[in-house]
Amino acid sequence: MQVFSIEQIIENIQRKKYFEGYAADHSFYIKVEDYTPFIGVAIHNGHTLPNTLEEKSALTEEERWYHEAPQTLDMISSLPIVMAGEHSRLAYDLNKKEEACLSEQMGEDTLWKAPLSSEEKDQLLQYHRNFYTVLEALVNTLETKYSAVSVFDIHAFNYRQLDNTSPTFNIGTNKMDDVHYRKDINHFLKELTRIKLPNIDVAAAENEVFYGNGYLLDHLSTSFDKTLVFSTDIKKIYCNEETGEVYPVVVDQLTNKLKKAIISTAAFFARHRTNLKVVKKNHLLSFEVDKNLLKVDKMLSETAKGFEILGMVNPINIEQAKKEFFKSKYTKVPEFKYKQLTVNPFEVKRKLYSIPVEDISDISLRLLYQEIIDSFADKIDLISTIGTDKFLYNSLRYFGEPDYKDVLNADYLLHCSPSIDGNEEENLTPQEVQQFFKEVMANYGFNAKVEISKQIVSKVLILNKQKMVKIRKNARFSEKSLYALAEHEIGVHMVTTVNARLQPLGIFRLGLPHNTHTQEGLAILSELLSDNMTMSRLKMLALRVKAIDLFMKGNDFSAVFHYLMDAGKLGEEQAFYLTARIFRGGGFTKDYLYLRGFRDILKEYKAGNDLNSLLIGKTTLRYQNIINEMIERKICIPPKYITQSFKSPVESNAVINYIMEGLH
Repeated sequence: MQVFSIEQIIENIQRKKYFEGYAADHSFYIKVEDYTPFIGVAIHNGHTLPNTLEEKSALTEEERWYHEAPQTLDMISSLPIVMAGEHSRLAYDLNKKEEACLSEQMGEDTLWKAPLSSEEKDQLLQYHRNFYTVLEALVNTLETKYSAVSVFDIHAFNYRQLDNTSPTFNIGTNKMDDVHYRKDINHFLKELTRIKLPNIDVAAAENEVFYGNGYLLDHLSTSFDKTLVFSTDIKKIYCNEETGEVYPVVVDQLTNKLKKAIISTAAFFARHRTNLKVVKKNHLLSFEVDKNLLKVDKMLSETAKGFEILGMVNPINIEQAKKEFFKSKYTKVPEFKYKQLTVNPFEVKRKLYSIPVEDISDISLRLLYQEIIDSFADKIDLISTIGTDKFLYNSLRYFGEPDYKDVLNADYLLHCSPSIDGNEEENLTPQEVQQFFKEVMANYGFNAKVEISKQIVSKVLILNKQKMVKIRKNARFSEKSLYALAEHEIGVHMVTTVNARLQPLGIFRLGLPHNTHTQEGLAILSELLSDNMTMSRLKMLALRVKAIDLFMKGNDFSAVFHYLMDAGKLGEEQAFYLTARIFRGGGFTKDYLYLRGFRDILKEYKAGNDLNSLLIGKTTLRYQNIINEMIERKICIPPKYITQSFKSPVESNAVINYIMEGLH
């Protein structure tokens, strides 16, 4: 990382240049990715001592650590403007005025083996001066540009010797203009209160532990009329304050939630105190694309390419297995065969976990990539165990299984009458479907391969990696189902495939964790919004849930097949292919997610939530907020192609709509 003289840093600030690095003497760190009206400061983050003082320190590193505020720089690292002390507060305290910043004692601890020389003291005071010279230049530039600035001054405190009921977050406001800034203070308190952490009770308070009497707040408030400093102390619940052991999961979660609280408060402040006319929260974050993010994304894309579950789990002998099953009068359990894996799963997982995700500076993006890698490792386990006893276990890890609500919804739909559908003959051939799909894609303005295949279980299959649609050779289609499939397969699955290929990041081609739920939910919603939803279709979604539930209860292939023939009233072809979908691989539990995903996406649609950003690629509803943030920060581009029925929905059948109201 670069180093800069104080003069260079100030010149960069005055010229509004973006830069990152250390002061030449390594006394502090500074990052400016964008000139926004707020700053994150961690003045007690530092742990090092100037070289001349190491030998004079009377405390061990662990003892020094106890008095410092470790990890506080990490907690604000996602912000576009950050300053942090690199030296330990035991050398000189940046939260005390210059004449009081040097100490011989910290609590009961003596700091130095021998008194500091006048030269050493002068040098420490110069470090203090340099930090504030730069901070003043930064605030002055931002106040001039925006007319007002907010500063988030982040500290950490030891709590084991205090009352354990002390708050997780404490805002000190003694030296703030309470009348003028009360709305801003209340907003930040409210945002901090919303933070949830794993296995930790979270509370936010004002002036309960510390009172905001530090020098940084006092100095900036005195020197600048329109700068508000939030002096924020965080309880050291993210580490063992006595041993120095850090809890990484808590740090990551805390950092991510604190980022959101700070951005929300900075945006609230900017809306009514700065000269910015339009303020969206994510517009306050940097638009500069992190080079480490691009590096990690490229490494992940290279490592994970070539893994597509649906391409691998489809039996290569499906038609032969069907013939033998029918010939045995539904008694011979099909023995499916599969393609051989051409890579070493262990080696791929080793490469996945060696990707330096920790180098991504933005905490939200870092956590997203960590979860993608974890999910992809599960996917590799799933693919590598196809046809073995371990496959079902891995399928349950990756996809889960139906819960009682899923089964309840399935039973409800199966009790609804299919008579509203009318009679539609399935007389359209795969060749006619192939031609129609090509025409639909031409209307959207893109193209893809459309092939007829003998080796797929479903009627139609999208292979994202190959940008290909496959149609089962012996399948037949009604006109209504053709239009529904066009909405489902082309309007959503192929649209998201093509949109993903336009993105600068490869994760939207690979797929976010558990994207089946959202992608299938969107696809089935498109059938509804184009008025192509039928009771027969809903019945098939319900039967998939029931068939998986029966499988999980120990029923074999023949028993599930007979249930679909008898209770589901399916023909033998339909019943076989649906049963094969579930038993392939050794127990493929994915199909219950169609109905659950539809229920959840329909709920979002009815609530008036915009779903278009989910079409950016193979996305997940759970990550929509970070997807929207990435689009607003121009890390990604908005989806070029939008599902036609989302743009121009038509009124669905009134009975279908009524039935939809009954889903739990």
